[in-house]
Amino acid sequence: MTYETIILDISGHIATITLNRPDAMNSFTRKMMDECEHAWRHIAETDDIHCAVLRAAPGRAFSTGVDVKAAMQPGGSVMHDNIWTAEDPGEKLGPKSNRCWKPVICAVHGMAAGGAFYWINEADIVICSEDATFFDPHVTYGMTAALEPIGATYRMPLGDVLRMALLGNDERISAMTALRLGLVTEITPNEALWDRAQALAEIVAAKPPAATAGTVKAIWESLDMPRSVALRTALKYCQIGNPVGTSQVDRAALMGTKQGYTVR
Repeated sequence: MTYETIILDISGHIATITLNRPDAMNSFTRKMMDECEHAWRHIAETDDIHCAVLRAAPGRAFSTGVDVKAAMQPGGSVMHDNIWTAEDPGEKLGPKSNRCWKPVICAVHGMAAGGAFYWINEADIVICSEDATFFDPHVTYGMTAALEPIGATYRMPLGDVLRMALLGNDERISAMTALRLGLVTEITPNEALWDRAQALAEIVAAKPPAATAGTVKAIWESLDMPRSVALRTALKYCQIGNPVGTSQVDRAALMGTKQGYTVR
Protein backbone atom coordinates (compact mmCIF):
# COMPACT_ATOMS: atom_id res chain seq x y z
CA MET A 1 0.00 0.00 0.00
CA THR A 2 1.24 3.47 -0.89
CA TYR A 3 0.62 5.85 2.00
CA GLU A 4 -0.37 9.49 1.52
CA THR A 5 -1.05 10.70 5.06
CA ILE A 6 1.49 8.71 7.06
CA ILE A 7 5.07 7.56 6.58
CA LEU A 8 5.96 3.99 7.50
CA ASP A 9 9.64 3.18 7.90
CA ILE A 10 10.90 -0.25 8.98
CA SER A 11 14.49 -0.71 10.08
CA GLY A 12 16.27 -2.91 12.60
CA HIS A 13 13.15 -4.63 13.98
CA ILE A 14 11.49 -1.24 14.54
CA ALA A 15 8.56 0.17 12.57
CA THR A 16 8.17 3.95 12.73
CA ILE A 17 4.84 5.52 11.84
CA THR A 18 4.92 9.28 11.29
CA LEU A 19 1.62 11.13 11.02
CA ASN A 20 2.32 13.30 8.00
CA ARG A 21 -0.21 16.07 7.54
CA PRO A 22 1.72 18.97 9.14
CA ASP A 23 -0.16 21.61 7.14
CA ALA A 24 -3.37 20.36 8.78
CA MET A 25 -1.91 19.96 12.28
CA ASN A 26 -1.55 16.22 11.58
CA SER A 27 -5.32 15.90 11.94
CA PHE A 28 -6.84 12.68 10.66
CA THR A 29 -9.12 12.04 7.73
CA ARG A 30 -10.86 8.91 6.54
CA LYS A 31 -7.79 8.31 4.36
CA MET A 32 -5.49 8.42 7.37
CA MET A 33 -7.79 6.07 9.26
CA ASP A 34 -7.56 3.51 6.47
CA GLU A 35 -3.80 3.90 6.22
CA CYS A 36 -3.30 3.53 9.98
CA GLU A 37 -5.45 0.40 9.98
CA HIS A 38 -3.36 -1.10 7.17
CA ALA A 39 -0.05 -0.11 8.81
CA TRP A 40 -0.94 -1.60 12.21
CA ARG A 41 -2.04 -4.87 10.66
CA HIS A 42 1.19 -5.02 8.64
CA ILE A 43 3.21 -4.43 11.80
CA ALA A 44 1.20 -7.04 13.69
CA GLU A 45 1.65 -9.68 11.01
CA THR A 46 5.36 -9.09 10.34
CA ASP A 47 7.35 -11.19 12.79
CA ASP A 48 10.59 -9.33 12.05
CA ILE A 49 9.06 -6.18 13.59
CA HIS A 50 9.49 -6.24 17.35
CA CYS A 51 8.49 -2.70 18.33
CA ALA A 52 6.86 0.42 16.87
CA VAL A 53 7.36 4.16 17.28
CA LEU A 54 4.46 6.52 16.67
CA ARG A 55 5.29 10.16 16.12
CA ALA A 56 4.09 13.13 14.05
CA ALA A 57 5.63 15.43 11.46
CA PRO A 58 7.22 18.55 13.01
CA GLY A 59 5.02 21.57 13.52
CA ARG A 60 2.69 23.02 16.09
CA ALA A 61 0.84 19.79 16.79
CA PHE A 62 1.23 16.07 17.29
CA SER A 63 -2.40 15.95 16.16
CA THR A 64 -5.52 18.04 16.67
CA GLY A 65 -7.84 15.10 16.10
CA VAL A 66 -10.26 14.87 13.21
CA ASP A 67 -9.78 17.22 10.26
CA VAL A 68 -13.01 19.20 10.61
CA LYS A 69 -12.61 21.00 7.28
CA ALA A 70 -12.11 17.77 5.37
CA ALA A 71 -15.01 16.14 7.21
CA MET A 72 -17.34 18.88 5.97
CA GLN A 73 -16.59 18.09 2.33
CA PRO A 74 -18.79 15.62 0.40
CA GLY A 75 -17.70 12.10 1.31
CA GLY A 76 -15.23 13.45 3.85
CA SER A 77 -16.93 12.38 7.07
CA VAL A 78 -14.87 10.01 9.22
CA MET A 79 -18.07 8.20 10.22
CA HIS A 80 -20.78 6.60 8.09
CA ASP A 81 -23.78 8.84 7.49
CA ASN A 82 -26.13 6.06 8.63
CA ILE A 83 -26.21 6.30 12.42
CA TRP A 84 -26.69 2.53 12.77
CA THR A 85 -23.68 1.82 10.57
CA ALA A 86 -21.38 4.47 12.03
CA GLU A 87 -18.43 3.17 14.07
CA ASP A 88 -15.87 4.81 16.33
CA PRO A 89 -12.99 6.23 14.20
CA GLY A 90 -10.58 5.00 16.86
CA GLU A 91 -11.21 1.43 15.77
CA LYS A 92 -8.99 2.11 12.77
CA LEU A 93 -6.46 4.51 14.27
CA GLY A 94 -5.03 2.75 17.31
CA PRO A 95 -2.75 -0.31 17.50
CA LYS A 96 -4.74 -2.22 20.13
CA SER A 97 -8.01 -1.66 18.26
CA ASN A 98 -6.30 -3.31 15.29
CA ARG A 99 -5.07 -6.24 17.41
CA CYS A 100 -1.45 -5.18 17.11
CA TRP A 101 0.34 -6.39 20.24
CA LYS A 102 3.82 -5.15 19.36
CA PRO A 103 5.03 -2.61 21.97
CA VAL A 104 4.36 0.99 20.87
CA ILE A 105 6.39 4.03 21.92
CA CYS A 106 4.43 7.25 21.34
CA ALA A 107 6.37 10.53 21.04
CA VAL A 108 4.16 13.60 21.47
CA HIS A 109 5.11 17.17 20.64
CA GLY A 110 3.10 20.37 20.51
CA MET A 111 -0.67 20.16 20.75
CA ALA A 112 -2.35 16.81 21.35
CA ALA A 113 -6.06 17.50 21.20
CA GLY A 114 -9.26 15.48 21.09
CA GLY A 115 -8.84 12.61 18.67
CA ALA A 116 -5.07 12.58 19.26
CA PHE A 117 -5.95 10.54 22.34
CA TYR A 118 -6.99 7.65 20.12
CA TRP A 119 -3.26 7.09 19.57
CA ILE A 120 -2.02 8.15 23.01
CA ASN A 121 -4.55 5.98 24.85
CA GLU A 122 -3.40 2.83 23.04
CA ALA A 123 0.36 3.35 23.28
CA ASP A 124 2.47 1.38 25.77
CA ILE A 125 5.06 4.04 26.57
CA VAL A 126 4.21 7.72 26.04
CA ILE A 127 6.88 10.40 26.16
CA CYS A 128 6.60 14.04 25.21
CA SER A 129 8.65 17.12 24.49
CA GLU A 130 8.74 20.18 26.72
CA ASP A 131 6.33 22.07 24.46
CA ALA A 132 3.62 19.37 24.53
CA THR A 133 0.13 20.27 25.70
CA PHE A 134 -2.91 18.01 26.02
CA PHE A 135 -6.59 19.01 25.89
CA ASP A 136 -10.00 17.96 24.61
CA PRO A 137 -11.98 20.73 22.88
CA HIS A 138 -15.21 18.81 22.20
CA VAL A 139 -17.51 20.47 24.74
CA THR A 140 -16.36 23.94 23.69
CA TYR A 141 -17.93 23.23 20.30
CA GLY A 142 -21.10 21.74 21.76
CA MET A 143 -19.98 18.14 21.28
CA THR A 144 -20.10 15.35 23.86
CA ALA A 145 -16.61 14.29 24.88
CA ALA A 146 -16.88 10.54 25.43
CA LEU A 147 -14.72 8.17 23.40
CA GLU A 148 -11.30 9.72 23.88
CA PRO A 149 -11.79 10.66 27.57
CA ILE A 150 -13.07 7.18 28.42
CA GLY A 151 -9.91 5.75 26.86
CA ALA A 152 -7.86 8.25 28.86
CA THR A 153 -9.28 6.96 32.17
CA TYR A 154 -6.86 4.04 31.82
CA ARG A 155 -3.93 6.49 31.82
CA MET A 156 -5.07 9.38 34.04
CA PRO A 157 -7.01 9.79 37.31
CA LEU A 158 -10.76 10.12 36.73
CA GLY A 159 -10.95 13.62 38.18
CA ASP A 160 -8.28 14.89 35.80
CA VAL A 161 -9.95 13.27 32.80
CA LEU A 162 -13.23 14.94 33.73
CA ARG A 163 -11.52 18.28 34.25
CA MET A 164 -9.89 18.05 30.83
CA ALA A 165 -13.13 17.02 29.14
CA LEU A 166 -15.32 19.65 30.83
CA LEU A 167 -12.99 22.65 30.54
CA GLY A 168 -12.48 22.07 26.82
CA ASN A 169 -10.45 24.77 25.12
CA ASP A 170 -10.08 26.83 28.29
CA GLU A 171 -7.32 24.75 29.87
CA ARG A 172 -4.41 22.67 28.60
CA ILE A 173 -2.39 20.05 30.43
CA SER A 174 1.30 20.96 30.32
CA ALA A 175 4.08 18.46 29.85
CA MET A 176 4.97 18.65 33.56
CA THR A 177 1.37 18.09 34.63
CA ALA A 178 1.06 15.21 32.16
CA LEU A 179 4.09 13.61 33.80
CA ARG A 180 2.62 14.10 37.27
CA LEU A 181 -0.69 12.55 36.22
CA GLY A 182 0.95 9.55 34.58
CA LEU A 183 -0.25 10.47 31.09
CA VAL A 184 3.41 10.47 29.98
CA THR A 185 6.41 8.79 31.58
CA GLU A 186 9.17 11.15 30.44
CA ILE A 187 9.74 14.68 29.14
CA THR A 188 12.55 15.47 26.72
CA PRO A 189 13.91 18.68 25.22
CA ASN A 190 11.99 19.43 22.02
CA GLU A 191 14.89 18.58 19.75
CA ALA A 192 15.62 15.27 21.52
CA LEU A 193 12.14 13.74 21.33
CA TRP A 194 12.54 11.52 18.26
CA ASP A 195 16.00 10.31 19.28
CA ARG A 196 14.75 9.36 22.73
CA ALA A 197 11.76 7.48 21.30
CA GLN A 198 14.13 5.62 18.98
CA ALA A 199 16.47 4.76 21.86
CA LEU A 200 13.62 3.33 23.93
CA ALA A 201 12.36 1.36 20.94
CA GLU A 202 15.81 -0.12 20.36
CA ILE A 203 15.95 -1.33 23.98
CA VAL A 204 12.52 -2.96 23.69
CA ALA A 205 13.15 -4.38 20.21
CA ALA A 206 16.34 -6.10 21.40
CA LYS A 207 14.34 -8.23 23.83
CA PRO A 208 12.71 -11.55 22.83
CA PRO A 209 9.56 -10.59 20.87
CA ALA A 210 7.54 -13.47 22.27
CA ALA A 211 8.10 -11.99 25.73
CA THR A 212 7.32 -8.37 24.84
CA ALA A 213 4.27 -9.07 22.66
CA GLY A 214 2.92 -11.55 25.18
CA THR A 215 3.38 -9.02 27.97
CA VAL A 216 1.57 -6.30 26.02
CA LYS A 217 -1.33 -8.56 25.06
CA ALA A 218 -1.74 -10.03 28.56
CA ILE A 219 -1.79 -6.67 30.29
CA TRP A 220 -4.07 -4.89 27.82
CA GLU A 221 -6.60 -7.71 27.64
CA SER A 222 -6.71 -7.83 31.45
CA LEU A 223 -8.22 -4.34 31.51
CA ASP A 224 -11.59 -5.74 30.43
CA MET A 225 -11.60 -8.48 33.08
CA PRO A 226 -12.28 -8.67 36.82
CA ARG A 227 -8.99 -8.89 38.74
CA SER A 228 -9.32 -12.58 39.71
CA VAL A 229 -10.15 -13.59 36.13
CA ALA A 230 -7.30 -11.47 34.78
CA LEU A 231 -4.80 -13.17 37.06
CA ARG A 232 -5.98 -16.66 36.15
CA THR A 233 -5.82 -15.77 32.47
CA ALA A 234 -2.37 -14.24 32.89
CA LEU A 235 -0.99 -17.57 34.08
CA LYS A 236 -1.97 -19.10 30.74
CA TYR A 237 -0.08 -16.37 28.90
CA CYS A 238 3.03 -17.25 30.92
CA GLN A 239 2.59 -20.97 30.31
CA ILE A 240 2.25 -20.39 26.57
CA GLY A 241 4.68 -17.51 26.07
CA ASN A 242 7.57 -18.29 28.40
CA PRO A 243 8.71 -21.49 26.62
CA VAL A 244 8.58 -19.62 23.30
CA GLY A 245 10.50 -16.68 24.75
CA THR A 246 13.14 -18.98 26.23
CA SER A 247 13.99 -20.28 22.78
CA GLN A 248 14.64 -16.70 21.64
CA VAL A 249 17.24 -15.89 24.28
CA ASP A 250 20.08 -17.62 26.14
CA ARG A 251 18.62 -17.15 29.61
CA ALA A 252 21.49 -18.82 31.46
CA ALA A 253 24.06 -16.63 29.73
CA LEU A 254 22.09 -13.49 30.55
CA MET A 255 21.78 -14.40 34.21
CA GLY A 256 25.53 -14.85 34.42
CA THR A 257 26.28 -11.45 32.93
CA LYS A 258 26.40 -8.18 34.83
CA GLN A 259 23.62 -6.00 33.46
CA GLY A 260 23.83 -2.25 32.99
CA TYR A 261 20.77 -0.09 33.60
CA THR A 262 19.52 3.45 33.91
CA VAL A 263 17.51 4.92 36.78
CA ARG A 264 14.34 6.91 36.07
